[in-house]
Amino acid sequence: MKRTAVGRVGILAGSQSDLEIVRKARDALGELGISCELRVLSAHRSPDLTVKYVQSAEARGVEVIVACAGMANHLAGTVAAHTRLPVIGVPLASGALGGLDSLLSTVQMPPGVPVATVSVDGARNAAFLAARILGIKYAAVRARLEAAARADRRRYEEEVGAALEEGESRPGPARATHARSEARQQTRLRSPVGSARRRRAR
Repeated sequence: MKRTAVGRVGILAGSQSDLEIVRKARDALGELGISCELRVLSAHRSPDLTVKYVQSAEARGVEVIVACAGMANHLAGTVAAHTRLPVIGVPLASGALGGLDSLLSTVQMPPGVPVATVSVDGARNAAFLAARILGIKYAAVRARLEAAARADRRRYEEEVGAALEEGESRPGPARATHARSEARQQTRLRSPVGSARRRRAR
């Protein structure tokens, strides 16, 4: 049975080249049964459209905004300056500094204009943070988060168990060395030269 989507998250990508990472947020929200809308808007190249989107978001039912951009993007800060909705910033790894400039421009906000910043390229985590915010209001979202956490825990425990079993089935360095030594000894005992030496020793 198809789940009814609850809540609404607005996801902004600063550039079309960022969509491969940004779609991870959309996909994670879909897994949790949360509706969302995805737009490509730039604080620098389309500032008026960005402000217009943000100012009309709450009226369309958007409850959290996720802003994803690379370099010295200022997208999340621009969004936070024009709304009182929770804003989550996702710095993206691009350009010569590999995401450091994006991280600093997203996380270093002035007092009163907060942006909850996740890790560089952390679009999926941004979706889960948005879900936790919505989970305060929607019991269905909270229940889905709990189910996702249980599934993730089971998967982790299964992977750890499989890794431990594989490690136990493989001979360690000391055991392997001992096994090779035993094999060489058995070979010498079976060889004609080894038999002759044993007879002379008697």
